Amino acid sequence: MYSMTNPPSSRAQAAETEERTRDKVLHAVLEHGPVSAAELGEILGFTPAAVRRHLDALSRAGLIEIKLVTNSATGAGRPARRYVLSRQGQSKLGDDYLVIARDALNALSEAAGEEAVAAFARRRYADMEQRYRPVVEAAGPEIEAKAEALAKALSEDGFVGSTTVVGQKSPHSTMLAVQLCQGHCPIQQLAAEFPAFCDSETEVFARLLGVDVRRLSTLSSGGHVCTTHIPVGRTRSAVRNSEPAPGTRRVSINLQERP
Repeated sequence: MYSMTNPPSSRAQAAETEERTRDKVLHAVLEHGPVSAAELGEILGFTPAAVRRHLDALSRAGLIEIKLVTNSATGAGRPARRYVLSRQGQSKLGDDYLVIARDALNALSEAAGEEAVAAFARRRYADMEQRYRPVVEAAGPEIEAKAEALAKALSEDGFVGSTTVVGQKSPHSTMLAVQLCQGHCPIQQLAAEFPAFCDSETEVFARLLGVDVRRLSTLSSGGHVCTTHIPVGRTRSAVRNSEPAPGTRRVSINLQERP
């Protein structure tokens, strides 16, 4: 006999509510990650205990993982715990096309070579460039504003874009830059096998912003986010002497950079 104080329908409703709340936490980690438990509580209006309960459940399910983040300004102090989506979490949000797409691209590569795959990737991103260009140009000539407009356009397409200004200016050199981050990639696992997709996207960013850019990390190569380094007012001497770190890609479009 079921307890009248807790009938089956009530338990089912409670489980459904719990699942919906957990999905909210998962999407908040996607949108704001790397993010702390306290920040998630403020964003969602949850108590610390409620947030940690859901984070623990998502972690046990393999959908999120912990990233230790040091203070970017000083590097001092104990690294802070931040939550990001795991590869499994990224897959949960819509990568079910993978097997068919992988087989098709492998067949294309075998029939026409790797350049055919690269050409396909360029055509795929040509539409993105055409749609984003009016938005980015409407932001004005400043690179920071253009980058923010690009991040907003990416978010509207589900890439969860954001920008962060890093570095500082000194009398002798300009170190200021913008980091454009993407928290989600709908073709993450496909791009891991066919890096031409990441290369083509980076080339589009460079053309839209009008400066040389450098990919610092990608979800497809194991990063927690895709991060693109966008220089703000770098001199040409700085460009010549700046070499990408091992494992990063650099795209040069031979455009005149801002002084």
